[in-house]
Amino acid sequence: MIESYLLKHISGYIDGQWVEADSGEKVEVLNPANGKVLAEMPKMGQAETQRAIEAAKAALKPNDIETRREWLEDIRDALIDEKEEIGRILCLEHGKPWKEAQGEVEYAAGFFDYCAKNIDVLKPEELEEKAKDCSWTVHHRPVGVVGLITPWNFPIGMIAKKIAPAIAADCPSVIKPASETPLTMIAMFQLFHERLELPKGYVNLVMGSSSQIGGELMSSPDVTMISFTGSTEVGKLLIEQSKDHVKKLGLELGGNAPFIVFDDADIDHATTQLVGNKFRGGGQTCVCANRIYVQSGVYEEFTDKLVEKVKALKVGDGMDEDIDVGPLINKAGFEKVQNHVADALSKGAKLVAGKHPDELDAEKNLFYTPTVVTGVTHDMACCKEETFGPLVPMIEFDDEDEVIELGNTTEFGLASYVFTSDEKRAEKTIRGLHFGHCGWNTGTGPAPHAPFGGMKQSGIGREGGDEGIMEFVEVQTVPRGK
Repeated sequence: MIESYLLKHISGYIDGQWVEADSGEKVEVLNPANGKVLAEMPKMGQAETQRAIEAAKAALKPNDIETRREWLEDIRDALIDEKEEIGRILCLEHGKPWKEAQGEVEYAAGFFDYCAKNIDVLKPEELEEKAKDCSWTVHHRPVGVVGLITPWNFPIGMIAKKIAPAIAADCPSVIKPASETPLTMIAMFQLFHERLELPKGYVNLVMGSSSQIGGELMSSPDVTMISFTGSTEVGKLLIEQSKDHVKKLGLELGGNAPFIVFDDADIDHATTQLVGNKFRGGGQTCVCANRIYVQSGVYEEFTDKLVEKVKALKVGDGMDEDIDVGPLINKAGFEKVQNHVADALSKGAKLVAGKHPDELDAEKNLFYTPTVVTGVTHDMACCKEETFGPLVPMIEFDDEDEVIELGNTTEFGLASYVFTSDEKRAEKTIRGLHFGHCGWNTGTGPAPHAPFGGMKQSGIGREGGDEGIMEFVEVQTVPRGK
C-alpha cells in the first residue's frame, strides 16, 4: 500500500471535509508496473454527488479578482514545492517514469501561473463607442457551478487545465477523477485543504461510479457547465444528456494525429521529435502521433534512424532510474496495442522494431515493447483507430496533396505535425489539415499560454490561453443611460 504525507485521507472531499462513500464500498487502485494494490478509494455515487453539488451551489458567492489571483499563485507554488512527491504518486498509479511525472506537475503548475498572471482579462471593459445615448460595459460573470471530469492519462495535467480557469472565473466545482488514477488528485486536494483558505464547498472531489456521478452532474439544473476530457463516444453521450438544461460543454475528445515528414525535413530532428512525442506516457496521450507519413525520398533513411532510436529505449518500472517508457495502464489497453500490431502484420505490414504480438502477454506484465511497423495502409486498424500505445505505423507518400488528403482521412481533428524546411509547403499543408493543433518542425503538445482543442469530432471549446479562461464565464452587457 502506498504511504505519503499527501495521502493522509484516501477519501472524497465535500464541503471542506474528507468523506467516505455512503455505502462503505471501495475500489482498488493498482500499480500497473507490478499489479500490486496501492490503495482503496471510496466508491461514491449519486447521493454524494448531490451533496457536492449543493455545497458548490452554496459557495457560489463573489470573490474579488485579487483573492482569486492569490489562490492561483498559492496552488502554483504548492505544486512546485511538492513536485517530487506528487510525481512519485503519479508514477506509481499511472506508470509513467518519475522524471516525466514531475514534468507533468510542472506543466500543471503552469496553468495556475498563467491564469494568475492573466486574470485581469476578466475585469469589466467599457466600450469606446457610444450607442443609443448610452455607455456600454461588458462584464464576465462566472458560468456557475461546474462539473470537471478528467481521464487517467494525465492525472494532474488535465485537472489543472480545467480548475485553474474555473477558479480564475470564480466558479465552484465538483471534480471526478478517473478511477485508475485518483491518488494524484487526492494529493492536490490535500494541498488545497492545508495551504489555501478556500470557501467551504468551493472545490469538491467525488470518485467512483462514472454512470452515477456523471449522470447526476448532467441531470442537475444547478450544474451549468461540464468540462470533460475523454472519448468521443462519451462526449456524444454528454451532448445528448446536456439538452434538457442546455448546459455549456467543454469537450476534449479523441484523436488520430498524423505526423508528416517531407523529404526536405531535418531527418535527425524529426525522428527525435517523433520519439519524444510518441512514447511520452507510453504512447497513451491524445496528442501523440498515431499515423506517420514519410515522403518516399526519405522513407528508408527516416525508418532506419527511427528504428535505431526506438530500439535504444528502456522499458520498465517508472520508479527505476533511466527508464524511458513505463507500463500501459491496464490489460485492455495492452491488448488493444497487441491487436493493432497483429492486424497490421496480417495485412502485409512488416515488423522492424519491437516484438511480435504473440511474444507478449498482458497476464505476465503490462510492459509493451516500443514497436515500429512499415508498409502500413489505411485499411489497417492502427490507421482507423487511436492506438493509445507505443506503436509507430509507417506510411509512405509521394506529394503534398496526397498527404493532406490522407491526413484528413479521419473523423478526428485534435493534433497534427508537419516537418519541412519549405515555408510555403508548410503553410499549404497546415492550412489544409483540419486539426486544432498543428506543430511545425516540432512534436510538442499544448502549453498553458496557448489555446488547445479539437476540430470535427475531437471536441468543443479550448483549454489554455485567454480562450481557456473565457470558457468558464458568461458575458453580460450593460448599457447605461443618463
